[in-house]
Amino acid sequence: MTPLGEKIRQMRQERGASQKDMAAAIGVSAAYLSALEHGRRGVPSWTLLQKIIGYFNIIWDEAEEFQRLAETSRPRVKLDTSGLSPAATELANLLAEGIDRLDEAEIRHITASVRQMLERAKRAGS
Repeated sequence: MTPLGEKIRQMRQERGASQKDMAAAIGVSAAYLSALEHGRRGVPSWTLLQKIIGYFNIIWDEAEEFQRLAETSRPRVKLDTSGLSPAATELANLLAEGIDRLDEAEIRHITASVRQMLERAKRAGS
């Protein structure tokens, strides 16, 4: 499941909507919506994302968070480390080979650490 799929399922269930009803309302099949929730489909188009936001009547700040979730919800990530350091290539390969052996707490810890480092690098580069 992707972050976006998890959020869609959570919001749909909180509102008591079935996949079939939501899918009809946003103009997709129930099978597509199920695949999106389970992470078997990639990030939806901008147009479909706007329909989902409208379906849930999401306000401005929540809509931005929803779009951020969509951007981080590619279930099949491809990393090109050509031109980067050997350490970058090693890190990419370690994650690709071993992420399935990490538990949720470890994944959340690594994610938070990487976000902090990227934010520091962004501030330093500004």
